[in-house]
Amino acid sequence: MDKKRIRELRGKAQALDATMHVGKEGITESVAEELTRQLKKNKLVKVRLLPSLEMDRETAAEQLAKASASALVEIRGKTVVLAKD
Repeated sequence: MDKKRIRELRGKAQALDATMHVGKEGITESVAEELTRQLKKNKLVKVRLLPSLEMDRETAAEQLAKASASALVEIRGKTVVLAKD
């Protein structure tokens, strides 16, 4: 994804609310399935990483992107934005 497209998606993501939360269970198969389903429907999804998540946010964001075959747009605080290409 090129920088111009990422900048555009970041702008759109600011208006979104987090539709998924990942907690102490981590990134399970059901989380990956739900994320994939939401990406098919909306193309852009914001995920909140709860404080109970034991892995660091960069690792969690990469795993979410890999599990859902999506592109990582942004990590801001405990929030991750993913987009379907």
